[in-house]
Amino acid sequence: MNVIVGRKPVLDALQSGIILERIFLAHNARGETIDTILQLARQKNIPFKITSHSQLQKYSQHQNSQGVVAFIGTKEFSSDINELLELAKKKNEKPFLIIFDEIEDVHNLGALIRTAVCAGAHGGIVPKHHNAPVNETVVKTSAGASLQFPMARVTNIAQTIDELKDAGVWIVGTEMNAEQNYSDMDFDMPVAIIVGNEGKGIRRLIKEKCDFLVKIPMKGNFESLNASVAGALVMYEVMRKRRK
Repeated sequence: MNVIVGRKPVLDALQSGIILERIFLAHNARGETIDTILQLARQKNIPFKITSHSQLQKYSQHQNSQGVVAFIGTKEFSSDINELLELAKKKNEKPFLIIFDEIEDVHNLGALIRTAVCAGAHGGIVPKHHNAPVNETVVKTSAGASLQFPMARVTNIAQTIDELKDAGVWIVGTEMNAEQNYSDMDFDMPVAIIVGNEGKGIRRLIKEKCDFLVKIPMKGNFESLNASVAGALVMYEVMRKRRK
């Protein structure tokens, strides 16, 4: 992923409309330009993080960063989930969304996005922090699907789930100890499927907010499938049930 180093270059990128995935600032960075960078980052829903000087030097490949480094992205995000719901409405379809709950591996994210597009999902939702960036690797892994898949980036997944529920969307998460098999679930309804972190699964608070928890039957000595495989099974079950 390409890097932009320095206060003016980063500010110019923000003002010119270049897609930025994330901005890092030194903890002691101050000044009018820094204030403007932060203001524009908030307006454009671009995550930023305060970090140490040594970490910033590593990101900037030891160039003079002036306290600011930005990573160029490939994806423009919405901050409004209603835009995703509106896409389903325009197609006269029941909403079908994917919530990526702290997916950290870019290859998994790319594979999940590709499957979501193929399965007819209307859009995806990612947290602003602790999630893999939509970068060149994601574009390649998704075979370009990430460039056409509508996505919203939100500050709080739990709060977003509440907003989806208020809009009539049912929330379904995967849990290996759930009582119901995913194939027994009636997905012919407005639904958002949660795909959890590769190692930890769905976070406890997020799991508690699910309307339904479903399991994928397993044999052998493994407790769970790869996140992208598990997500694919559930997504295609949604598509299968809706075609009946």
